[in-house]
Amino acid sequence: MPSGWTVVCLIGLAIGATRCSDITSPVFGDVLDGMPAAFGDFNSDELTDVFMLRKNGTTVEIFLAAEQEPLLRPSSNLSCTFRHIVVGVVPGDFDGDVFMDVLVITFDTKEKLSYAYVLWGGNGRLNCTNEDHPLIKMTGQPLALDYNGDMIIDLFGLDEKKRRTFWIFDQSRTAPKAVPIEPYERSESLSPISQPHSNAYLDWNNDFVADLVVTTRKSFEIWLGIEEGFKYYKTIPFPYNISPEDNFPGVIGQTLYLDVELTGKMTMLLPLCFDSACTNSTIMMYSGKWYNLQVNFRDVNNVLWGFVNPDGRRYTDTITLRGGDFNMDGYPDLLATLKSTSGKQKQSFFLENVACDACVGFGRKFQVKWQALNPFYNETAMAVFYDFYQDGILDVILVEVDKSTGTYRTAAFKNSLDYDANFVKVMVLTGRNNSMYPISPGSLGKKKRTYGTNLPGPSIAYLLVGGKSREWPQIIPNSQMVVIPNPIAEPWKWKAQLFVTPSKLILLSAAALTGTCGLISFIIVALYWKERREDKIERLQEAHRFHFDAM
Repeated sequence: MPSGWTVVCLIGLAIGATRCSDITSPVFGDVLDGMPAAFGDFNSDELTDVFMLRKNGTTVEIFLAAEQEPLLRPSSNLSCTFRHIVVGVVPGDFDGDVFMDVLVITFDTKEKLSYAYVLWGGNGRLNCTNEDHPLIKMTGQPLALDYNGDMIIDLFGLDEKKRRTFWIFDQSRTAPKAVPIEPYERSESLSPISQPHSNAYLDWNNDFVADLVVTTRKSFEIWLGIEEGFKYYKTIPFPYNISPEDNFPGVIGQTLYLDVELTGKMTMLLPLCFDSACTNSTIMMYSGKWYNLQVNFRDVNNVLWGFVNPDGRRYTDTITLRGGDFNMDGYPDLLATLKSTSGKQKQSFFLENVACDACVGFGRKFQVKWQALNPFYNETAMAVFYDFYQDGILDVILVEVDKSTGTYRTAAFKNSLDYDANFVKVMVLTGRNNSMYPISPGSLGKKKRTYGTNLPGPSIAYLLVGGKSREWPQIIPNSQMVVIPNPIAEPWKWKAQLFVTPSKLILLSAAALTGTCGLISFIIVALYWKERREDKIERLQEAHRFHFDAM
């Protein structure tokens, strides 16, 4: 059962415009040299922490999220330093103890190999490993998945000899078992995986079992998930039948998997440049077949922009899109880093998912909002969505570049929408147990559970990797639902706990109700006082009245 993954269903009630601001200081304080590498709830406080790279990419440090400023705080006791540069960070449970571990991938420039280490986590602790003894030597970076459904994270990638391999972890904290993948055609060898890859672990055919998408240098391979492992399903060629092996002059970016049209089905978004300089850029969408979304990359000044052609630098070594619902309309939007074809300026932009009535075969497209991320209009290498205030509204973390010195610094952008956000946040815990730490005590009697094991695979609400499912019809907006899938094979025994978070509308309604009750009470008191005054006057008049009957 998936653990630690978080699904946020966001439905906006628009009653105003958008105000945005630079909140770098309230978020990071004066520590701006950390480069975002991954997200996860390391200390199980229901706040998403950020795994940063510092000291020129050789140190992994966890910035713990907080409810007071600064919102992201570095922790010197939660950091590890390596000799080689760190190229990948994957938080998750690699030993089944329900606590978050950290997989770190370093790159040896001499051997041209990647080394995998696991920083074993505990109850708020992080144990640095011996760099002389990597758990795995591999080519490129791996994909995190659950190969055998035991809720312990496994890996998929290329070994030293560039053979496709699964690495299966267990509870022993030793080197994982290597399982090679067999060719789907005995007479043919498997195609080389592209580097960097866009492999994905998600439910392709909506059978509630996570599947495997492999990106090769020629096509996409779909491998359907079975009880243990995967079986080959089909191959999807690149759009226009392009291939780097056929001397394609352009650049193929990393694929992003999103439900673009809210149909309940995953689509592939592929950033594509038709020339090496990326002056002719577009986004391709696969939904049964390939569609060219024909994004207009000309700004209001008629300046043409395009994707950043890979330059080997941090965050721009490949073309990457990042998805999230920024404007709270339910449709996933994009963040992308573009380069001006005139001034060579690099800047991250927001691409809004909008309706397309004139499109044939699809109903949505992306439109660049050139001023949406102001005041961040200088050199930026990367932008990613992040909810700083845990209010269901996505903000943005940016990485700025000083071209004169070549240094990087982080920045924070607040998305202050002038309407109340009604959202449901669904958190699914791990189905595994740890008898030593069943429930950790928290502050003020609050119970801390292991929210942060980050099992990969689920990508939409109630999507499981084991083929089991259950529905809860009673969902309250502006709330958190925590699902405890234990035992995993018996969904009818799973527990769902609902935590209601008061929204702005609820508070305004309470204030209005209180004011109304106060006004009514004031009117009642005033009428009562007036009636008593009239009664008193009437009694006085009665006392002074002359009684003729007494004569």
